[in-house]
Amino acid sequence: MIQRVLDAFVRALGHALLPRVIGMTLLPLLVMTVVALGLGYFFWSGAVEWMRAALASWSVVGWLDGRLQVGWPGGLAALLAPFALVALATPVIVLTSLVLVSTLMTPTLARMVAERRFPALQREGGASLAASIGWSAGSLLVAVVALILSLPLWLIPPLVLLLPPLIWGWLTYRVMSFDALADYASSAERAAVFKAHRWPLLAMGIATGYMGAAPGIVWASGVLFAALFVVLVPLAIWIYTFVFVFSSLWFAHYCLDALVQLRAVQPVPPPAPPPAGALPPADARTSITDVPWRDANRSS
Repeated sequence: MIQRVLDAFVRALGHALLPRVIGMTLLPLLVMTVVALGLGYFFWSGAVEWMRAALASWSVVGWLDGRLQVGWPGGLAALLAPFALVALATPVIVLTSLVLVSTLMTPTLARMVAERRFPALQREGGASLAASIGWSAGSLLVAVVALILSLPLWLIPPLVLLLPPLIWGWLTYRVMSFDALADYASSAERAAVFKAHRWPLLAMGIATGYMGAAPGIVWASGVLFAALFVVLVPLAIWIYTFVFVFSSLWFAHYCLDALVQLRAVQPVPPPAPPPAGALPPADARTSITDVPWRDANRSS
C-alpha cells in the first residue's frame, strides 16, 4: 500500500508540473482572488476591529495581557486579532478552493491520467453529475459542521495544528476519491475500492490537509498581511489551488490503479441461465429448413 501511495505521489507531481496543468490552476485562482480581494478591501479593517473587541472582552486574553506585558499598541488583543481572523478565514478559502477544483478540474485531470497511464481502462459511468454534486455537498456539510463545532478547541495550541488538517483531509479524501472514480468505476467497484483502500486514501487526504494548511502560515502575519495584502492573498490562493490540483492527480493515479487491480483479480461472473420455459436466443435456434431430412425429401 505504501509503495502504491508513493508511486502515485511521484506520478502526480510529474503531471502537476506540466504547463497544461499549471495553466488550469489560473481559473480558480482568478475567481477566488477577485472574491477575496473584494471582501478584504471592504471588510478587512472592520473585521479586525471586531475580532480585537471580541478578544479584549475575553477574560483569558486580559489575564495573559496582564501577565505577559505585551508591548503592542492595543495590547495582546490587537496583536492576536489579525491572526485569529486569518485562522477563521482559512477554512473558508480552503473549502472553496477544494470545491472549485473538484468541480472544474478533477474530472478532466482524471481523464488525463487515464489516457496517459491506463488507455485501455473502460468507462463504467457509475456516478452521474447529480450524484457527484450530492456526494460533495453532503461531505462538505459534514466538514463545515465539524469545523464549527471544533472552533473552541482551536484555542488550544496542539489541537489547532491537528483538527483543521484532519477535517480538511477527511473531506479531500471523500471528494477526490469519488470524483476520480466517477467516470470509470461502477457503484459496486467504487464501494470495493473505498473499502479496500480506506486507510491509504484517508492518509493521502490528511497529508493534503497539512499541505493546504501551509499557506496560512505564510500570510498570517498581521503587519505583512496589511502591507502586502494584494500580493499575499493571490499567492496563498494559488498555493491552495495547486495543492488541490496535485491532490486530484494523486488520488486519480492511486484510485484508477486500484480499479485496474480490482478488475484484474475480480472473477468474471458466468452468464445467468435463461428462465424456465424461455426459448433460446434466435441465433441459437435451429430452423426447420436447416434440418437435413428436409433437404433429403426435396431431392427425392
